[in-house]
Amino acid sequence: MVSFFSSKPKVELPDHNCVLPHALKIPALEKLVGKRVVLASNSPRRKEILKTFGLEPEVIPSTFEETLPLGGFSDPHEYPVATATHKAVEVYERLVTENPDDAPDLVIAADTVVLTHPPEGLKSMRFSDEPIGPQDLLEKPRDKEDNLRMLLDLNGAICEVVTGVSIAFPVLEAPGYKIKSIEERTKVYFAQNEESLLKAYVESGEGIDRAGGFAVQGLGGMLISKVDGDYHNVVGFPAASFFKFLDMLIEEEVDFLSD
Repeated sequence: MVSFFSSKPKVELPDHNCVLPHALKIPALEKLVGKRVVLASNSPRRKEILKTFGLEPEVIPSTFEETLPLGGFSDPHEYPVATATHKAVEVYERLVTENPDDAPDLVIAADTVVLTHPPEGLKSMRFSDEPIGPQDLLEKPRDKEDNLRMLLDLNGAICEVVTGVSIAFPVLEAPGYKIKSIEERTKVYFAQNEESLLKAYVESGEGIDRAGGFAVQGLGGMLISKVDGDYHNVVGFPAASFFKFLDMLIEEEVDFLSD
């Protein structure tokens, strides 16, 4: 007898195991065991920071073009958060469209910028006799000439490194996901460096792919006198605040990482 009600073949989904054995047994990481977690960035630094703390997500870079108009933000600190949000949404929606049966449980996106001039209440030696102007936002330099311009502006001064982190996770109500964000600010104090040192650093090429044109964890550390705040934030991802943020969401958001 032939059955006209043959069942559909079972869809085999990949096993997801983003939590590494050395991870601390905190609520957020325990909840992520067996979940599909995606990092919407091709930054090796962000990937390595997360791996250090026991999380190894899939890497699926966002295709969002980072061209938001800075003039649209009354506070420049909002800029990296907005950029990170666009990255998270783009990757989440793309993955759900490509394979709704294996939608991500969490998409992590980040954007790091450098803001010149000290924040209110702080003054660098270089600006001590001058009024504090608006904070200029520095992303990655266009070329070596632009890199040197940035370093000359930062030299002997204090700047802020600001990282916006946004996550996307599934919920039942429309549009099917929710976005939550944080920002982290770290002050970086530049030494009063000779221009010859700045030029030598620019020629190394290390700063071309870095916000503000320097890498504190590399040769650029020679230009820095002090870091006040989260060092990992300056490298590219505020891991400590991020995991505390996830722990908070587990307590406050019913749908967050629910089974």
